[in-house]
Amino acid sequence: MANLEKLRSQRWLARDEFRSFNHRSRIMQMGYDPQDWVGKPVIAILNNWNDFNPCHQHFKHRGEEVKRGVLQAGGFPLELPTVSLGEVLIKPSALLYRNMLAMEVEEMIRAYPVDGVVLMGGCDKTTPAMLLGATSADVPAIFLPAGPMLRGMSRGQTLGSGSDAFKYWDERRAGTITEPQWMSIMGGIARSAGTCMTMGTASTMMSIAEAIGMALPGAASIPAVDASHQRMATACGRRIVEMVHEDLRPSKIQTREAFLNGITVAMALGCSTNAIIHLIAQARRAKQEISLADFDRISREVPVLANIRPNGTSQYLMEDFYYAGGLRALMDRVKSHLRLDQLTVTGKTVGENLEGAECFNEDVIRPWSNPVYKEGALAVLRGNLAPDGCVIKPSAMSEKFMRHSGRALVFDDYASMKKMIDDEHADVTEDDVIVLRNAGPKGGPGMPEWGMIPMPVKLLKEGKRDMLRISDARMSGTSYGACVLHVAPEAYIGGNLALVKTGDRIAIDIPNRSIRLEVSDEELAQRRAQWKPLPPRFARGYGWMFTQHILQANEGCDMDFLQADFGESAGEPDIY
Repeated sequence: MANLEKLRSQRWLARDEFRSFNHRSRIMQMGYDPQDWVGKPVIAILNNWNDFNPCHQHFKHRGEEVKRGVLQAGGFPLELPTVSLGEVLIKPSALLYRNMLAMEVEEMIRAYPVDGVVLMGGCDKTTPAMLLGATSADVPAIFLPAGPMLRGMSRGQTLGSGSDAFKYWDERRAGTITEPQWMSIMGGIARSAGTCMTMGTASTMMSIAEAIGMALPGAASIPAVDASHQRMATACGRRIVEMVHEDLRPSKIQTREAFLNGITVAMALGCSTNAIIHLIAQARRAKQEISLADFDRISREVPVLANIRPNGTSQYLMEDFYYAGGLRALMDRVKSHLRLDQLTVTGKTVGENLEGAECFNEDVIRPWSNPVYKEGALAVLRGNLAPDGCVIKPSAMSEKFMRHSGRALVFDDYASMKKMIDDEHADVTEDDVIVLRNAGPKGGPGMPEWGMIPMPVKLLKEGKRDMLRISDARMSGTSYGACVLHVAPEAYIGGNLALVKTGDRIAIDIPNRSIRLEVSDEELAQRRAQWKPLPPRFARGYGWMFTQHILQANEGCDMDFLQADFGESAGEPDIY
């Protein structure tokens, strides 16, 4: 049990001084009595709810369930709303605002009398943003995952959010489905609160939060509207009070080995490509170093075992994964590759948390002898087109493009590319390589999810459903196809992607992890001499600050001044 006099909150509340009197009187203004807070840890519930974010609609009620747990354990809970990044509706990109939310979380924890925090998130960028902020603040913290929505349904068919939206949009463009079918899909593909129920970025990042030890065992895969999710929320409230007494901070949990556990689990899940960006950023906040090389090495060692869309031909979704045993069952399958001695928010190790884990459906959570894909979900490619690396998801693409060479069709912006894609008479073949550039961290701006470039309608009508596409953008974790992403450095700052011309040949070799623009070094040098930078995307405000300080994809897209090695964090605030 911690000495209550050493709680951060006591500096605000316990002194016999005017400021403490003022703080106490204002808490009483809210209807509380001293017995509500005296001698108790103050727990901030950072709730990422708003009306624009369908993934978090149930958080309006979950906050109360967290408070119940805090009160049961003898804490004093206060809810603290945060910026909410509703992935689908926010433009130009939720990644543009990930660091804004991270800054808010870090600064609000420091500025208020907070002893411990419950981080309520789940929609794609909210999980990493809240963990980034809490990691930098380094007070006891536990992550409460939003959980996936229920499986989609339309006309007797199971639908997966994102993945089937892309699939049926292509079919609609190809003229193979009717308007009534399309309306049924629209109304059935997302039918409850919760995040995408495919293995998209939301499911990936919630699972990684659990894998690295920042969420309760089993929490990541509980469906958002399941009663177990309510009980888990209350359990988070109870546990954070205990963590405060134990002084169990993120810095004690988030070691390099913990992040390697996160990568291992991500590969076995068939994770979103976005995991690379977020995990690198979070590790650096925790003063740990992981890189693209760690992802690629582990990808060669750990196969995809979770049979969840968009990987393979699976009909299974996160609801099925939960019924099959959830993340504990999957982690038990890969435990020979995990660092089992790592500490978690339970106060126990990863190995202790996995005791008794069972798999109830071996088609959903496959054994090593029958993987969904023989390697991990992602592959990191390097070459003269991407000196600092790029990423592709082989587990969710056509095998015929594992080795491919084709003519480049180059586009400097999405609008001009879309014009070609929608042209039924476009000069494009399945063997060509579509290149979209100026869509990276600075060029997008904010590296939007434009990387799953739609198939040209001409090819759809020919029955083609995949081709090689390359960009410095990201793509939704629910996406699929032969899409090379995160090309670094990006074109907007003069990366070699900016030097490609229509008609050049581009070759990829995924087994050998290479990507090459088949142009001589001399020719590239001549083109570079002629390259001219584009005008700034922002002239003021947060966008200006973002583009001045954002790092490249291989560095986690954090802002340079937010990384741990930029300087010492601010100390405790003065209270006078």
